[in-house]
Amino acid sequence: MALVSPVFATEAFSIYLVRHAEKQQEGENPGLTQCGQLRAKQLASLLSQVKITQVYSTSYQRTRQTATPFAKKQHIALQNYNPRHLEQLSIQLQQRKENSLVVGHSNTTPQLAELLSKQKMAPLTELDYQQLYQIQFVADEVIVTLLKQPLICH
Repeated sequence: MALVSPVFATEAFSIYLVRHAEKQQEGENPGLTQCGQLRAKQLASLLSQVKITQVYSTSYQRTRQTATPFAKKQHIALQNYNPRHLEQLSIQLQQRKENSLVVGHSNTTPQLAELLSKQKMAPLTELDYQQLYQIQFVADEVIVTLLKQPLICH
């Protein structure tokens, strides 16, 4: 008789990836628009029950402003990562085995999702701000769920 061991909570974790919210058009390191600030607050609400323990952001103002409402609400310090070293971040996230939120950019977010899931992801355009990737690691399985934030600004 074969015994099947149950999956314990420590073996399952999720990584949430999101592109920064709507940014202002002017400036070299623009902040968020009013709509972007609302989206960042909405993200904090959406993920409030997830038990995320790590929050990662690039050093750009728009990614930090997207991550900050959630990090403050959960009393978690923001950790900077270099978007040029996504493979290193992917390995670190998988080794930590903790629920994490990573705020990135239109080009880096799908790329990191591909590195984590080993699945091809559709690129994001400059107008895609609603996409939220949930990548679950359950034992030896990786499950990707694409979610959309309900906020739409015009």
